[in-house]
Amino acid sequence: MKPQDCGPQYKSKLRECANFAAWTIKKVCKDIGPRPSGSEAELKAEEFMAKQIGKAGDEITTESFQIANRGFFAWTKIDGVLLFAAALFMLFNMPVVSLAFALIATICLMGEFLFYKEFLDRFFKKQTSHNTYVTRKPKGEVKRRIIFAGHADSSFEWRYTHLVGPGMMYFVFIYAAIGLGWNIVFSIVSLVQGNIIVPSVDIAWYSWVGLAFFPAFVLLFFFIDYNTCVDGANDNLSGCMVGAAVLKFMDDNDMRFENTEVVAFFSGSEEAGLRGTKDYAKRHGQECKDIETVFVALDTFKDYDDMFIYNRDMSGLTKHDEKACKLLKKAAQNAGIEMKYSVIFAGASDAAAMTQAGIPSVSLAAMNPGPPRYYHTRRDTVDIIDLKTIEKGVEIALEAAYLFDEKGLCDNY
Repeated sequence: MKPQDCGPQYKSKLRECANFAAWTIKKVCKDIGPRPSGSEAELKAEEFMAKQIGKAGDEITTESFQIANRGFFAWTKIDGVLLFAAALFMLFNMPVVSLAFALIATICLMGEFLFYKEFLDRFFKKQTSHNTYVTRKPKGEVKRRIIFAGHADSSFEWRYTHLVGPGMMYFVFIYAAIGLGWNIVFSIVSLVQGNIIVPSVDIAWYSWVGLAFFPAFVLLFFFIDYNTCVDGANDNLSGCMVGAAVLKFMDDNDMRFENTEVVAFFSGSEEAGLRGTKDYAKRHGQECKDIETVFVALDTFKDYDDMFIYNRDMSGLTKHDEKACKLLKKAAQNAGIEMKYSVIFAGASDAAAMTQAGIPSVSLAAMNPGPPRYYHTRRDTVDIIDLKTIEKGVEIALEAAYLFDEKGLCDNY
């Protein structure tokens, strides 16, 4: 069985599903609005999207978990303060303290942003977040499961991307990173020279140069605007609704697999460090291993010419399952696109959490990796959603579901 078996109106039915997705996105943005991780709005959005799937889903499940929605990006403020202090202590000829502060800043950065660990979360106020997933059961026994996942929460605004553009974002990060490296290197140089506590009256030249990085650390401190949460129409209501549209298409055309379960998964708190999918992996990891399961993260369907299969995730440190990547590649070919592989160089998708849990996963997204001006800013509204990109996302996801039902995960399709 193939999606095209629904008849000659296949393309128009795809467009109907894309329109359904776009309508739902508009309703969520208008009636619910921005959805910080762990907020009531996040849960309302999940419930509303699940309700729109209607009878296409046989079962709706909601699970709660605790998160700290300011913990993940707290490193920007903490590092801003620590690195400012580190440079100041270098000026006071106190390299031991300076090095200690710089190393703590490095650990905060790596623990939260590079490895997505709950490193700083314990120090922040907790919220209750939720995952909601809708299951379309097969006719018979469940032997396979494909999960299409999008995250329902939206991001706090990245101040400089909004005000200036992505170039300013890179400038702040690179500027601060150089300052961090400078503090570490020359703290060590000062220690090697014997300056342990307060060794001399003369201040070394590199301590004065360190003053040049003070602006970087101030900019880093103000990187996140916690007073503004964005609409996230594209990132990532579009991904949520691509997955939901798969179930709707199958129901509209009276299609149900014999032994493959299809799940539309709306994760919570992805923007807070993939916390929702991490919770799902803890709860259901063994279940996903007992039944052949593939997890497809769908994230941001806006820029048609930048649609990629991401085979490496979490800043390139996590490699996704090769068979899952091949499944999407063949599905894209069936949908008329020769899809390329790419790497998420900075950040991560929900697929990374599942891959780390040992569950075959892959990520599909259509977003300018630049990133675009709308990424994590108030510009991510319903006014810029792209129906063509959403429709193609639905088609690829459908092809993947039918291909997986037919062959499962294999080396060649």
